[in-house]
Amino acid sequence: MSTLIARLIREVLALAPTDPALEFEGSWITWGEIDTLATSLDRQLTANGLDEGCRVGLLLRNRPPQYAAALGILVGARCLVVLNPVLPDAKLAADIAALRLPLVIGERSDLERPGVRASLREADTGAIALSDKLTQPPELIPAPEVTSDHGGRSPGIMIELLSSGTTGTPKRIPLRTKSFEASFAAGASYKRRPAKERVQLRSGIVFLTLPFSHISGFWSLIQQVTAGRKAVLFERFKLDQVRAAIVRHRPAVFTAPPTVLRMILDAQIPREELASLRAIIAGTAPLDAAVIDEFFERYGIAVLQTYGATEFAGAVASWSIEDFRAHRIDKRGSVGRVHEGIEARVVDPQTFVPLAPGEEGLLELRAARLGDSASWLRTTDRAILDSDGFLYIRGRADDAIVRGGFKVHPDDVVRALETHPAIREAAVTGIPDPRLGAVPVAAVILRTDCIAPDETSLKNYLRQQLSPYQIPTQIRHVPELPRTPSMKVSQPALRDLFLAKN
Repeated sequence: MSTLIARLIREVLALAPTDPALEFEGSWITWGEIDTLATSLDRQLTANGLDEGCRVGLLLRNRPPQYAAALGILVGARCLVVLNPVLPDAKLAADIAALRLPLVIGERSDLERPGVRASLREADTGAIALSDKLTQPPELIPAPEVTSDHGGRSPGIMIELLSSGTTGTPKRIPLRTKSFEASFAAGASYKRRPAKERVQLRSGIVFLTLPFSHISGFWSLIQQVTAGRKAVLFERFKLDQVRAAIVRHRPAVFTAPPTVLRMILDAQIPREELASLRAIIAGTAPLDAAVIDEFFERYGIAVLQTYGATEFAGAVASWSIEDFRAHRIDKRGSVGRVHEGIEARVVDPQTFVPLAPGEEGLLELRAARLGDSASWLRTTDRAILDSDGFLYIRGRADDAIVRGGFKVHPDDVVRALETHPAIREAAVTGIPDPRLGAVPVAAVILRTDCIAPDETSLKNYLRQQLSPYQIPTQIRHVPELPRTPSMKVSQPALRDLFLAKN
């Protein structure tokens, strides 16, 4: 039985085969070329008994063949199991061996990485090698026996996605088809667009800058295809390439992680280069309200924050342009309104008793798309929900650093550091301490052409805003912060940076 997403993909791909659909590295690919590979792959999977509900792995890079392969898996209502090719060879090989899937799809260079081919043989997993050109058919590399039962079926599961891995090892999270489609419909409704409107190709262009292997990037891919919009695909974010594409294509809306806004401000890109943009949608990580203020004052572009997670199958709260115009000042610091169809409340962290609007506690959500419309899903996010439905995220409750019995929340320290005029971006983590248990440490990126403040002056600056136990014991200048593929700061890598130097 075809799903809503599968039906929309099929219909959009068939509308205008010769029209341009995807620009990659300066060249355009048509809807028909994408459809040819997606359909070929769909038929090949069906011929091998991998039909609806079967789990199929995909080494998912931001490249046209993988883009088309993802669509080929989804149009058959199969379960797309995302494998992250950014992982080191040994970790990727171990992941493939543990999953024991009937089939893994990827470009030949990924399938031939050290340990990967051996893991495929060990798990009796077949493979399909993608060419770097859409016009060349995929090549089946069969296992001793490729069967639909091998690796299990996941009926009703659309995709198994990796979490961002910001605080530890990424987890693979199964997202139900119904949950994703409910999230898809809610997103369309929040954008004042009916979810069941007529399928058609539309004007405008989408920039696909986020990694497909994580929820934000995958969500962007599905939205772009089902809306029938052209897109520019970037294998990875590079400011000079994105900047040139904005000048070339004049998009009205652009999606980017918060760190990109800081990069644009720091690069002092002229206002006229971004004149086509009405809004930038910013998600995946916290964003300082001061950055939004500075960006709007310099460029006059609305910055629309979103809040979501892999477990939520997308965003559950966000700003609309209308809300930004009306409430930019009085709702400053919010991640937007909670979406229609989502119930939200804030509870006391110890007693779990619901709190009144405006009080800080743990965020809980309830909706049919979250798995159970009768039960509340407790998050680990510290939040405030006001009486108008605007949500404020204050940080994670589970990343607190306990320093001699006092709790230090890294986000509080980050916000204080980023008020310093010389600091573009900051990150804080905790490292072990034999006397206090743990202590906070910080890494900072300086703004261009700023004189680097020394550690003592930075600590004195922080003492004006923070309690003594919140002051980092070390503050280091770094050219870049360690990041996950979705461009969030990687806490394990940041911690290792300090532990290695200590």
